[in-house]
Amino acid sequence: MLSQILSKLESYQQDTVEIRRYLHQHPELSFQEYETAKYIASFYENIGVTDVRTNVGGNGVVAKIHGAKPGVTVALRADFDALPIQDEKEVPYASKVSGVMHACGHDGHTATLLTLAKVLHEQREQLEGTYVMIHQHAEEYAPGGAIAMIEDGCLEGVDVIFGTHLWATEPTGKIQYRTGPIMAAADRFEVYVQGAGGHGAQPHTTKDAVATASSIVVQLQQLVSRRVDPIDSAVVSVGSFVADNAFNVIADKARLEGTVRTFREEVRNLLENELEQVVKGVCLTNGSTYKFLYHRGYPATVNDEEMTEFFVEQAKTLPDVLQVEETPPQMGGEDFSYYLQHVKGTFFFTGAKPTYRDDVIPHHHPKFDIDEDALLVAAKALATAAVQYQTYAKTSEAAAQSAR
Repeated sequence: MLSQILSKLESYQQDTVEIRRYLHQHPELSFQEYETAKYIASFYENIGVTDVRTNVGGNGVVAKIHGAKPGVTVALRADFDALPIQDEKEVPYASKVSGVMHACGHDGHTATLLTLAKVLHEQREQLEGTYVMIHQHAEEYAPGGAIAMIEDGCLEGVDVIFGTHLWATEPTGKIQYRTGPIMAAADRFEVYVQGAGGHGAQPHTTKDAVATASSIVVQLQQLVSRRVDPIDSAVVSVGSFVADNAFNVIADKARLEGTVRTFREEVRNLLENELEQVVKGVCLTNGSTYKFLYHRGYPATVNDEEMTEFFVEQAKTLPDVLQVEETPPQMGGEDFSYYLQHVKGTFFFTGAKPTYRDDVIPHHHPKFDIDEDALLVAAKALATAAVQYQTYAKTSEAAAQSAR
């Protein structure tokens, strides 16, 4: 039966590409994906799937494919929001929405899951168990859509979950996995420095907010190197420094914004506390006051060891997969992390580097694109994991009963 599913995925490959291109031309920002959600729901209606919930946790859509035979419940997830970036690609499927584009592959994730759902629905008489297709809104912008969808019941009855991210920096045919933390917790901080401004020719009469904020930036560079155990990984980056004034005016206030990336909760807590201590100390030294805000974003994405090992063995059986390798942890954030806090599962990367150019364009770039052949690889990898898990679950249960 699995071979039939994989064969059908191949026959629908062009359909998958067309779905992806349609979505690429009609992107919608996080929490504004109303038409995309309608498109997804209509797709399921057109193929005859009746167990569909819309407005799940917001704009989320959840469809269930029920096999005719008993089995466990497997969830598969794809996100579908876009980014506030102007599409600069010269391709016929470029975004038609000014200032908005799919610059991270979420259009491909959605196309992959929709086609896989269609094939599973067509094979439902031979299928075991239930397959929950989670179409998630708002992955790109915290608090994200995952946590709201979970609170709205998208994981009820789910035994295991699998998800993938098309990875445009790696070649098509490569699958990357990792046991344990694969993506970091992604937090944001804001620092508001209040000094006393004045004339640029009379600095002694002021409390220079620019000088104070600059000192904070320099001091923050020592947090990871001097406060975090070298065995742990962490990032503290200041991305925005604003103190807008005339050239001959000493600023009375300045604002800093940045990000903190960690894998362990202990390190996350440490850096949140140490960040404010640095800000407090520097401002005290410079006679200024401050406001410090720390916004916790997505937690680290931590793959289940057993499910990751299971997935790797399945991925190695696919002829389309040319290489399966363990990847170093990535400092990017992913709200797939919330699903893994509730059910076991694994999240992996599917190589999707475009072949029509030699350079590597990163995610969130105006010229971002994917190799559309990777859609089939992703669909086959997810299908294999989902279907084969039925057998794995029965075997594991039998072994557990035998050991009792």
